[in-house]
Amino acid sequence: MDNTNLTTLLKTLQELRQSVEQEGRELYEKWRPNITQRSFTISGLNLAHYLILRHHDLRPIQRSLMPLGLSSLGRCEGRVMENLDATIAALGTICQADLEKLPKPPSTRTFFRGERLLDRQTQELLGKSSSERRVRIMVTLPSDAAENYEFFVKILQGGVNCVRINCAHDSPKEWEAMIDNLRWAESETGKSCKLLMDLGGIHPRTADVITPENENRLHLGDRLFMSKNKPQPNGEFPFQTRCTIPEILDQVREGHTVWIDDGELGSRVKSVQEDGVILEVIQARPKKGEKLKNDKGMNFPDTEVYFDSLTEKDLQDLDFIADHTDIIGYSFVQEASDIKRLQQELEARNPGHEIGLIAKIETQVAIKNLPELIVQAAGHQPFGVMIARGDLAVQIGYQRLAEMQEEIMWMCEAAHIPVIWATQVLEHLAKTGIPLRSEVTDAAMAQRSECVMLNKGPFIEEAVTILDDVLTRMQAHQMKKTPQLRALHSWE
Repeated sequence: MDNTNLTTLLKTLQELRQSVEQEGRELYEKWRPNITQRSFTISGLNLAHYLILRHHDLRPIQRSLMPLGLSSLGRCEGRVMENLDATIAALGTICQADLEKLPKPPSTRTFFRGERLLDRQTQELLGKSSSERRVRIMVTLPSDAAENYEFFVKILQGGVNCVRINCAHDSPKEWEAMIDNLRWAESETGKSCKLLMDLGGIHPRTADVITPENENRLHLGDRLFMSKNKPQPNGEFPFQTRCTIPEILDQVREGHTVWIDDGELGSRVKSVQEDGVILEVIQARPKKGEKLKNDKGMNFPDTEVYFDSLTEKDLQDLDFIADHTDIIGYSFVQEASDIKRLQQELEARNPGHEIGLIAKIETQVAIKNLPELIVQAAGHQPFGVMIARGDLAVQIGYQRLAEMQEEIMWMCEAAHIPVIWATQVLEHLAKTGIPLRSEVTDAAMAQRSECVMLNKGPFIEEAVTILDDVLTRMQAHQMKKTPQLRALHSWE
């Protein structure tokens, strides 16, 4: 590249920096009155700078910087201005420009400040890692954990850092027994473990399922009646189920899709009735079909659902949760006002007590509002984001999941907040004792998050052991988006 092109590139970068600094500061000042957590002030400003930076198409600039060995803009999430300053200073030296007119290159400590902030906020939310492994491991507790103290001892010894109680299941009696077992196991093993209690939220589920005698599987083209009230057997609709949140069916329209059981069973609305909707199956295994069961989650990706983010059950559960948990999991968060509502409810129940919060990102609306969600939450308390890949994939389409997963992680790294990688991680191993090759690769990719969540299964202890090994090995090679370049020994 000749000097003229280098000078033009330098000017382009300087103009970009000026835009990012000015517009990012203006955006941050709009957020600033809502930030009370002092530790988030630097992170909030970096998030604002990142949003402005990524409104630009950086591909031509990045391509021009690569032959010069200055391609670091591709890993600038946690340090936007520091990366721009370092790149401009280095390019200015190559161009023999007047260095007095260029930003000074940041010190090593300043350049890596974002990593320290991410580590600190991860520790505040998820606790110290009990080993050299950076990424924490979270496990969802089965119902029988209330009566199985040894289970906690084994998973803590295996490397679990956090356990999750899904408040959509069981009751305060079982939850309290689980918590007692956890605290006893902590005392016996000497290992600390954070407790996450996950609000059930507004997730609609199937109930009162009716199927033909000796046949509970739906196939392509079959019809299913989804009712607002308890269904009654009749010859016209041999397959029926009730929607546990019937108000949703008032917002469904003909042609909308409805997905059941994490997208295993797909259907389209053929007709809207006064007491429910008629669905036609559009996705099921060709020969085997799909079982229609009770208590399976439903998704309505084409329907704009408007509800109070906290159900009556959630509010009742909060009376227990606010006094017992370290972290609250918030399902189907969509707007900053949802976060604010929960914060107010927690303050009313336990004034002055700081509880961590994890927002589960499960809809397109939540993705769109993610910066505002982060500011409202992290501006007041320890905060993290869970990429709920099951519901999210159904809501936005499986073909977009990988792309959105990456973008969510980038946004969270810019805000220096931890990400929890969830849904179907080593699921085949946890259920059968045998891992799939693809899920081991998926677990290795989870190294770019701060925590990995495993769901329950009879072989969960084996899954924890293998995940611990995979994550420990991978951290020598990868830190977020950045290769670590450890020496390779495979070909000595």
